Amino acid sequence: MKRSKFTEEQIIGILREQDAGAKTAELCRRHGIGSATFYAWKAKFGGMEVSDAKRLKALEDENARLKRLLAESLLDQAALKDRLSRKW
Repeated sequence: MKRSKFTEEQIIGILREQDAGAKTAELCRRHGIGSATFYAWKAKFGGMEVSDAKRLKALEDENARLKRLLAESLLDQAALKDRLSRKW
């Protein structure tokens, strides 16, 4: 997945500019983003503080790590079952 060139702090700053009264089209043009990107950010980060965004990122990273561990565990379990069924 492509990484954003904007950090969470910058995204929240852009969203706050819009909350302060700036026009969405002008913000998008000034920061070089599309309106779809802006509204996706607003759906994900709307109403968040910077600390909340950092916590969300940490939770997403931990969730991805746990999913990888579960997948590896399930593969090991399937391999063991296969090996045991062949033995008998």
